[in-house]
Amino acid sequence: MCNQTDFSSVKSYVLRGGRMTDAQKKAYGDLYPLWTARPNEGSVFNFNAVFGNSNPVVIEIGFGNGDATILIAKAFPNINYLAIEVFKSGIGKLLWRIDKEGVPNIRIVEGDAKYIIENHVEEGSAGGFHIFFPDPWPKKKHHKRRLLRRPFTGLLSSRLSSGSYIYFVTDWEHYAFSALEELSLTPGLKNSFSGFAPPSSWRPQTKFEKKAFRENRGVKELFFRKL
Repeated sequence: MCNQTDFSSVKSYVLRGGRMTDAQKKAYGDLYPLWTARPNEGSVFNFNAVFGNSNPVVIEIGFGNGDATILIAKAFPNINYLAIEVFKSGIGKLLWRIDKEGVPNIRIVEGDAKYIIENHVEEGSAGGFHIFFPDPWPKKKHHKRRLLRRPFTGLLSSRLSSGSYIYFVTDWEHYAFSALEELSLTPGLKNSFSGFAPPSSWRPQTKFEKKAFRENRGVKELFFRKL
């Protein structure tokens, strides 16, 4: 197991040369300064300044194409959402939707979530973490790349305010049981249920999730709170 100082060197993603559409390129170029948060080296986010208010901040790690992000943010306008992603195509799409649909409570951060959370998110400042359908890294030799492993779960716990939560969803059963064990063994966290959580009515079902059901991969959810 990697230690607290080098865990961020193990990447939980692989950057691929994905093609951006013309609309995504335009949104990325025109809207990036408006709806992104860019941390200064050596400093943590001042969320009040980033969002212009003191509402609680939920951090989403890896939002993909942003479908769930935009719907949740619209449903809960009094919560701010800091959405972290490395893939430019997804960032371009979410930028376009934020602007087109008028959703002011989202800010995007481009970059590696492990590095950003470790270096730019203050301890006890997050109201929650959303981790929906991360790369499952199904091969045993790649399990070390999975996001929901210690000591990263300990880092997430340290950034949560008291009573805040980690909400994890996956369609890979082995990853689900592995994450359940890792979170259960993380100091400061408590499972809100006896095992897996029932589906949350407020989390929208995405195209990705519907595909998982079509391919007979059941979806499992975990909901842990900071003590």
